[in-house]
Amino acid sequence: MEHPAWTLSGLCVIGGSMGYLRKKSVPSLAAGLIFGGIYAYSGYLLHNNADNGLELALGASSVLFATGLIRGFPSRFTKPVPVVLTVLGGLGSLYYYKKYKEFYP
Repeated sequence: MEHPAWTLSGLCVIGGSMGYLRKKSVPSLAAGLIFGGIYAYSGYLLHNNADNGLELALGASSVLFATGLIRGFPSRFTKPVPVVLTVLGGLGSLYYYKKYKEFYP
């Protein structure tokens, strides 16, 4: 269950770094590093069966999904970044919500 968190961590760090390298966007870099760190920490917690790892991954995915929606509506999802944020956040939210329901029926 920690593998999706680590994958999302890597994708967030890569995406934020790409935003910085291509457009010198410091907010993209900061968001990528923050979300990457949150996902990495939740993956660490999930790997060690510690408390709150699942909730942390679900929360980060939900915020990523909401961010993608907020950035995507003005452009009608014609730009790639909001689409990627929405898809990754949505998939992460669905996965971790399903896992949450399995553990806490």
